[in-house]
Amino acid sequence: MERVAPKKARVPLPNVIAVRVANLFDKDFLLARDPVEFFTEAHYDGFPAILVRLPAVTARELRPLITEAWRCQAPKDLDPKEKAPRRRTTR
Repeated sequence: MERVAPKKARVPLPNVIAVRVANLFDKDFLLARDPVEFFTEAHYDGFPAILVRLPAVTARELRPLITEAWRCQAPKDLDPKEKAPRRRTTR
């Protein structure tokens, strides 16, 4: 969704998705790395998320972005990168 005019309703952008990032440093890094692929708008100021232009990225580029976005929000026990808790066995 994009606000085309101030105080007007947002307009859907079907070729753009919002993706959560780990922190504002990562957001700034991605925005500086490729402003054609990634952008933001005032609505996301101060929030760790970027907007991705889908026609500008390949599936190969998009996969790690979505995976990391999931890791930012998923409970730690679901993340395979986190060490699995030891299970106690009773005998």
